[in-house]
Amino acid sequence: MKKYTFIDLFAGCGGLTEGFLQTGKYEALAHVEWEMPMINTLRHRLVQKWNHSEEEAEKRVVCFDVQKTEELIHGNWSDETKKLYAAKNSASIVEHGLEGLCEGKTVDLIIGGPPCQAYSIAGRAQSPTGMKFDYRNYLFESFVKIVDHFKPKAFVFENVPGLLTACPGDKPVRERIYEAFDKIGYEIRTPEKLKDSVYCAEDYETPQKRNRIIIIGVPKNGPIDKEEFYEALTARKCKKYTTVRDAIGEMPKFRLLEQPKRVGRENVSHELIGECPYSLHIPRYHSPRDVEVFRYWLAHDMNHASMEARKQFYTDITGKHSNHVKYRNLEWDKPSPTVVAHLHKDGLMFILPDQEQLRSITIREAACLQSFPLDYEFVASRPYCYKMIGNAVPVAFARNIGQAVSKVLDNHKNK
Repeated sequence: MKKYTFIDLFAGCGGLTEGFLQTGKYEALAHVEWEMPMINTLRHRLVQKWNHSEEEAEKRVVCFDVQKTEELIHGNWSDETKKLYAAKNSASIVEHGLEGLCEGKTVDLIIGGPPCQAYSIAGRAQSPTGMKFDYRNYLFESFVKIVDHFKPKAFVFENVPGLLTACPGDKPVRERIYEAFDKIGYEIRTPEKLKDSVYCAEDYETPQKRNRIIIIGVPKNGPIDKEEFYEALTARKCKKYTTVRDAIGEMPKFRLLEQPKRVGRENVSHELIGECPYSLHIPRYHSPRDVEVFRYWLAHDMNHASMEARKQFYTDITGKHSNHVKYRNLEWDKPSPTVVAHLHKDGLMFILPDQEQLRSITIREAACLQSFPLDYEFVASRPYCYKMIGNAVPVAFARNIGQAVSKVLDNHKNK
């Protein structure tokens, strides 16, 4: 069976790619990302799981700034660009770009999610200018240019719901995106209707509440109506949620040491009970104060205390004031809250709901909550592993999107 081809832009550590490949319906032609830990992780996964040679993986996963769109598509890099990126890529990319990678094949789909920090409500709240002048507001323009060049049958653009209210340059970004695709002959839902394109990953086999906007576009006056994709995706909603217990309830456990100890360069507060077959299932160090916070928080069910009581708890512990709640535990019989890149700083909003272990979640547990397979290996420092996992598209959500898209393409192929 001939597979549908795709290019993954802003590929990160590979959540969207993994989900689409798991369907068995797709062949990936290229993945574009510019941060090396993510590049290394995705290349490693393609070799480890998807039968790529090292050489093939290096060629297919392109380390590049997508804003240099002409060079990305056509190759023939300038000397300045070569200095920045040539050593990180296959020579064929430098010469021939994505066009060379596609080798005359039709590109059926372009998928991807531009970095969301400039659109996220949290990101805008923390910026003095509300992220109005952040370059990431305009990365969608590079996505548009690549769609315009390859003319796919459809594209899938994933992002945070904050995109609906982001207003860089005093014009709503949802209007800018609509007009940009309209100009190249592609149709998406109108700016007013885009709010209907918000989906939650928990409805798609993912043990996590994670709302995301899914913008699907098709050529204007083409054979496929964009609404067919949305109908197919909505029809895939599951009847039963996957919980934290389903995802990580059976993970190997740790015991709290009576006294923290030094191992090499690291402080250690917990030790494994028995054996662990999984990589990166290592608790971060928690100070005695953290441990007492976790003990009290869980014993007194502080998740369900009032907002004021939870903020006051932080003040009582630290002597500092905050407008935000600083602690939270996961709950076994519910999906997790949204897994976020902030985990690379601390895990205080992801306390394991286990009064025996008294710790926050490990990298492996974070990956499970993002529905990455247990054999998915992340190639980076520990903080960066948390960061790339928090920024990823959940694999199960991506798989369901891929299945919905292939169903519609199959229907039209058979007409």
